[in-house]
Amino acid sequence: MAEFFKFLDSYEVLIYIVLAIGGLFAFRWLFRSWREWRVAVFSLEREFSARRLGRSAVITAVLVMFFCAEFFMASFIIPGLPADFFLATSTLDLISTPTGTLSPELMTQFAGQPQAPQPNAAGCTPGQLELTFPQPGDEIKGTIELTGTVDIPNFGFYKYEVAPNGSDTWATIAAGREVVKDASLGRWDTTALTPGDYQLRLVLVDNQGTVLPPCVVPVQVVPNE
Repeated sequence: MAEFFKFLDSYEVLIYIVLAIGGLFAFRWLFRSWREWRVAVFSLEREFSARRLGRSAVITAVLVMFFCAEFFMASFIIPGLPADFFLATSTLDLISTPTGTLSPELMTQFAGQPQAPQPNAAGCTPGQLELTFPQPGDEIKGTIELTGTVDIPNFGFYKYEVAPNGSDTWATIAAGREVVKDASLGRWDTTALTPGDYQLRLVLVDNQGTVLPPCVVPVQVVPNE
């Protein structure tokens, strides 16, 4: 099902073009069949015309239904699907992700890019995986908007998580499936948290399900006055 929705989303414009071309031929056939049926005099001729009219009407109706279905799916259903719905790997655990080393395939891929920046002490990689807000040690309260960058070859999706300082129990806040370059990653409502020290981490996953080392930023949640 995920592949079907991904196909509809990726080839939306092409599907509209194909349906529009098919609709033009179908409406032309429908009009000609209707005109032949109107001018037919003999019963046998009218019967054949009626059959052609029925077939053309059915094909036209089917094309219109396909057009409406594509429009409904692309405009209302697909935008409301969660980001992880389009993952190629269905067994990936989105809530608790180990922060192990990169796979040999991914290490080989990045080995051919010597110009890429190296991760800093927090695990962040400028231009690929980083949080520009909040910064380490920032005091935050209420609802904030996270900004940063998630951009790698074979991009899959990203998510950001929070855990109390010193804890390994991470809670997923939200996720996204679009590449972001120094822009908004999403919002975080901190009002449900007890004031104190927390760790905020940004996790990036490629389209094969390989998890990169996360970007971790320590922050302090203060009371919302």
